[in-house]
Amino acid sequence: MIKQLTVCLENEEGRLASAVRTIANADINMQALFLADTADFGILRIFCDTPQKACDELTKNGYRAKLIDVVAVKVPNKPGELANLMDYLNENNVNVEYAHCFIVGDNAYDVLKVADASLDVKLSAAGFDVCKPEDIYVVD
Repeated sequence: MIKQLTVCLENEEGRLASAVRTIANADINMQALFLADTADFGILRIFCDTPQKACDELTKNGYRAKLIDVVAVKVPNKPGELANLMDYLNENNVNVEYAHCFIVGDNAYDVLKVADASLDVKLSAAGFDVCKPEDIYVVD
């Protein structure tokens, strides 16, 4: 499992910019950012070099932020690879609460929020390339 920073933002002008500025002012480097929104609020999901520090900074500045355990699986960036992962999860009755992915070079990183805390071990045993924190949190 790896830590993903999750922030609940009011859906109002400037709120995203302010959250990102708070992180930047703390000298925290973001590697990935995802935003889902509704009419009233947005859910901001971030991978960064120091997730606990980012969470603390955001909370200190009035944001609702928490760290969430997720599984990230590296697969080749080609047709069918995500489907293979989803087939495995389906065949093993794993419910995916939410998912997102990003591409780095020739690989896709599929990020999964699931209730099964041992999924990373099961995926590794099944031959999937499960990411460790250092695979996601790039520190210079």
